[in-house]
Amino acid sequence: MGAIRTPRDKWIEEGLRALAAGGPEAVRVEVLAQSLGVSKGGFYGYFRNRAGLLEEMLDTWERAVTEDVIERIERDGGDARERLGRLFDVVGSGETHVTSAGVELAIRDWARRDEGVVQRLRRADNRRMDYLRELYGAFCPDEGDVEARCLITFSLRIGDHLIAADNGPRSRTAVLAAVRKRLLSS
Repeated sequence: MGAIRTPRDKWIEEGLRALAAGGPEAVRVEVLAQSLGVSKGGFYGYFRNRAGLLEEMLDTWERAVTEDVIERIERDGGDARERLGRLFDVVGSGETHVTSAGVELAIRDWARRDEGVVQRLRRADNRRMDYLRELYGAFCPDEGDVEARCLITFSLRIGDHLIAADNGPRSRTAVLAAVRKRLLSS
């Protein structure tokens, strides 16, 4: 009986963990193999080189934060407010290794130094914003209001976990619920 190969997605997952922990420089074949408890030989059965892994990591992240989320929200139908409510729930729920805040921030930091990553990030961000515009535009007639709600919503996704400030007498959960209520109002 032959040895069982470490699945491709495990290499990508481990690469994303390393990226979140230490940036693209931390994504090293030897280190990933050690973390997975395997030899690095299996890596080359899936990826031509480290650059190939980095590309697949970016592909996986981009798909997970755009099309996968949108498909999940659209699957259950409903009006725009219902779909936005589900979007808030999905984005605020337990994140996966691909959609974690750490990976998001690492990719944004990486994009500051790599034009190829900046292009992917811009494409993903534009897809996310376009989806928000579609949803908010269904019940907000004012384009300026739609754009403001989109930017607030997206900014919360990217920055909420970075804010260490207290929320006065309210919990962060209560404040976020109030923001959600305001964003979904007419």
